[in-house]
Amino acid sequence: MTQQVVVLGSTGSIGQSTLDVIARNRALYQVFALVAGTNVEKLVEQCIVHQPQFVVLSEASYANTFKSLLKQSPINPVPTVLSGVQAMREIAAHDDVDIVMAAIVGAAGLLPTLSAVEAGKKVLLANKEALVMTGRLFMDKVRKYNATLLPIDSEHNAIYQCLPVNLQKKHDALLSDHGVSKILLTGSGGPFLNRDIDTLASVTVSEAVSHPNWSMGQKISVDSATMMNKGLEFIEAKWLFNCEVDDIEVVIHPQSMIHSMVQYRDGSVIAQLGQPDMRTPIAYGLAYPERIDAGVAPLDFSKLANFSFMKPDFTRYPNLRLAMEACKVGQAATTTVNAANEVAVSAFLQGKIGFCDIYRVNEQTLTKQSGSDARSLDAILEIDRQARRLANDIINELR
Repeated sequence: MTQQVVVLGSTGSIGQSTLDVIARNRALYQVFALVAGTNVEKLVEQCIVHQPQFVVLSEASYANTFKSLLKQSPINPVPTVLSGVQAMREIAAHDDVDIVMAAIVGAAGLLPTLSAVEAGKKVLLANKEALVMTGRLFMDKVRKYNATLLPIDSEHNAIYQCLPVNLQKKHDALLSDHGVSKILLTGSGGPFLNRDIDTLASVTVSEAVSHPNWSMGQKISVDSATMMNKGLEFIEAKWLFNCEVDDIEVVIHPQSMIHSMVQYRDGSVIAQLGQPDMRTPIAYGLAYPERIDAGVAPLDFSKLANFSFMKPDFTRYPNLRLAMEACKVGQAATTTVNAANEVAVSAFLQGKIGFCDIYRVNEQTLTKQSGSDARSLDAILEIDRQARRLANDIINELR
């Protein structure tokens, strides 16, 4: 039976990879709705190929532009066009929907993803910020509404694949009760792994977004360069796998072929390997527990270079240390760091601050933020708003 899929963030890199996997498996999946932000031209192209019933854009102005382009395009039948966060939430929770790919980058993806969870959908989580911001609240809702949660970030998907089935199916199970002693979260180290630390202040935007292994959007690419991406993944892993900070270890693995590992009490380490291609975890999430064609070539071990591993250098990657420290402090701190980082990275991409200023903005925002009540969604969103205001104030002081 064909499953109906909503793609939140369809024009981003994860969204495009998701649609590629769906196109390879049309007998199994059909696109019910495409949700996007501002890239209306790409969205029209996707609609011609995938013929969704609904299209949702972030704002009414972009929806109007999209409607104008529709009149010039060979799309039949014409999708219903909506806009705004509430429309996103309603589409993610629609009765006819089976699977929701949550791939909107940043805090903007939180509310539609929560709506999918509350509707008991199968949620493919590529939006790490949802867990970074709301952690316990998010996982409590997954359990309460009996939603199926599959991690799509390559590292968390790898960890998930390496866990016993009982841990995959029970989000409140303890790792130690199933023989797991540690999660080994790998990261490439980004484009500046071997660059002279003293030159990092002069890093340009084009250098920061040039990841050596992965093809990603600009925001995530910058996060990979600062390793804040790994810090956010560290926080996400804590909630996804119901573990403590000391149960997770970050390991630098420049080749990006081992996507993460799980260490067991008996000394065994199980690793998940594959090409650095997001279509593999996307296909895994769509088909779980089955396997489908992802369009990804298998590894040729006869041609692989030697694998190397090392501990992260926190002098080079202070954002990673900051995120890990925030994880120890609690939900308000991780919400604050995430919000500040989104503002700081945006400012860097616009040329308003330097590369090393990203850490300064994040650290100073966390130090100045006073919010501590993160027990409700409204409280979390208020902490997020306060942190963004603080971050913007700090950026204005740096300029």
